[in-house]
Amino acid sequence: MSDNFLSQEEIDALLNKNNSSEPEPEPEPTDQLDNIQIDIIGEVGNISMSTAATTLSSILNHRVLITTPRVSIVPFKQVIQECTIPKVVANIEFKEGLKGDNFLMVDIGDAAIIADLMMGGDGTNANQELTELEISAVAEAMNQMIGSASTSMATMLNRTIDIFPPDVSVWEDEDSVNHPIKDSDGNICKIAFDLTVEGLIQSEIMQIYTMETVEKITTIMMGDTQETETIKQEEPSKEIIEQQIEEDEIEPEEVRDTPKKEESQQKVVVQKPVFQDLSPEGEKRKAPRNLDLIMDVPLEFSVVLGKSKKTIKEVLSFNNGSVIELNKLADEPLEIYVNGKLIAEGEVVIINENFGVRITNILSKEQRVRNLK
Repeated sequence: MSDNFLSQEEIDALLNKNNSSEPEPEPEPTDQLDNIQIDIIGEVGNISMSTAATTLSSILNHRVLITTPRVSIVPFKQVIQECTIPKVVANIEFKEGLKGDNFLMVDIGDAAIIADLMMGGDGTNANQELTELEISAVAEAMNQMIGSASTSMATMLNRTIDIFPPDVSVWEDEDSVNHPIKDSDGNICKIAFDLTVEGLIQSEIMQIYTMETVEKITTIMMGDTQETETIKQEEPSKEIIEQQIEEDEIEPEEVRDTPKKEESQQKVVVQKPVFQDLSPEGEKRKAPRNLDLIMDVPLEFSVVLGKSKKTIKEVLSFNNGSVIELNKLADEPLEIYVNGKLIAEGEVVIINENFGVRITNILSKEQRVRNLK
């Protein structure tokens, strides 16, 4: 800067600094993507549709596989012209987190098999013309697939993604397409997968994004998005900060004055502690013996011959004829338990073709009390 004037560069810098708080406009959607953007959208489509395939597998109770995606940027009219087979299409509009539309397209024959499986059939005798009930079944399957795919996408993008309920319809030709996108001359992003349902379906499933949605996804994944609106909502205003500072400056004085007032108003009273009399006479008192009340309570009686610890591998290797060595010798007494507590020892006897036990040693009261703890 000279002594009296600012240069043009300095003036521009000051103007940019003053306007830095304004949110930057979002990039305008373009009709072409570079290789990095294509890789990103392909990976997003791959992960989200893999989750959707898992959901479809649980619905149909059949194994569902998809291949790696094939990403292409083509005019929407070209997609319709290439659809020689009528499609069942779910149109999904993003409500929060992303902008634009998403389409999921399935051949009508594959949709008929999916509907037949959902309605209890085996998928081999599916009708090629869908009834209203079958369309509802396919719509439910596609709704769950799209929901799981959106959840997976929300995890990848680290943001909340909400969608409106999908609009499912049948597209037989260009005239049956009821969406403003058919009149657009711009391109769309087509992500195609080979779909396989074990022994029943070997076809192609397509996911279509508008370029607005693709631009938003790639921008977020590349880390170039600045959420200025969120930052503004989270940052407190200048007036609130100044008010909090003033409150913080006032509070210490009030806190310092309060104890003095309380000390002057309250008087400390000192009293002698009072304890219960623990005379020896109290130890001589006996508890009432109401044993008759518990005489009919059943107890579990068990006799343990011996114990041993084995690994899971050893247990799994057991078969008929396996011999397990216990931790007791042949002449050692057996352990007698009542409700899982050791109370005595004994030996095996035979009573009318049944095993029995003869008590040879009852543990002392001290030993039984220790075992009860």
